[in-house]
Amino acid sequence: MGSATREALASAKRALEGVSAKDALAMATQLFQAGRVIGESAQLRAALADPSADPAAKQAVIEALFSGLGAPARALLTDIAASRWSTQDDLLAGIEEVGIRAAALSAGKGVSIEDELFSFGAAVSSDAELELAVGSKLGSPAAKAALVRSLLKKASPQTLAIVEHLVQQPRGRRIGELIRSAASIVADQAGLSVATVVSAVPLSAAQLERLRAGLAKQHGRDLRINQVVDPSIIGGLRVQIGDDVIDGSVSTRLTDLRIRLAS
Repeated sequence: MGSATREALASAKRALEGVSAKDALAMATQLFQAGRVIGESAQLRAALADPSADPAAKQAVIEALFSGLGAPARALLTDIAASRWSTQDDLLAGIEEVGIRAAALSAGKGVSIEDELFSFGAAVSSDAELELAVGSKLGSPAAKAALVRSLLKKASPQTLAIVEHLVQQPRGRRIGELIRSAASIVADQAGLSVATVVSAVPLSAAQLERLRAGLAKQHGRDLRINQVVDPSIIGGLRVQIGDDVIDGSVSTRLTDLRIRLAS
């Protein structure tokens, strides 16, 4: 991520602070919609991501194309476009991230968007046919969105809005990456991080809590645990928090041993 994009994201997050929880979900949905429109037009992406373009001209474009959006969403979208982004894809990613953060902001107590996202991701990854249906480049965005709605009937409207957008505009990412990225953004909005813990067998609630407390102390931030069961690692644990990976799995140690023996 370039420095321009980091500054633009920081500015967008500050602008989001003034949005009320009751208005945030509608704003998220509208930002997702705008992001998909921008993503479908190379000319529009170039115009809005051009660092040399007049911010007033960008605002005029947004006002003309997105007059159907609510005033708060248009204002935030204008702020995003007025910032300098390192690439056109960073602009799209920025709109998406702010949309996800707005959705998270709208969730009431008792709603765990991260848990719902991880449950959806686990269900999709365990069914090759389903994974192909939501992730194939050949499927139409409308068909993918309809499939997501049928799968997430009991999920919160926040989770539904996020996943429905992600499958319609994956930007080259696989479904697992989409879900992990969105869950990390949701957690960060709440001041948390996500630790993905991979083990050969399910860990007990007590084991997960001890692990969570230890990792939180080590990283200086509270965590949400995403538990993944993968028998192929044989034993031990593999933990990933952001870009940091702690790999203590037996399968990795065996691979390292084979490499040393072969060298």
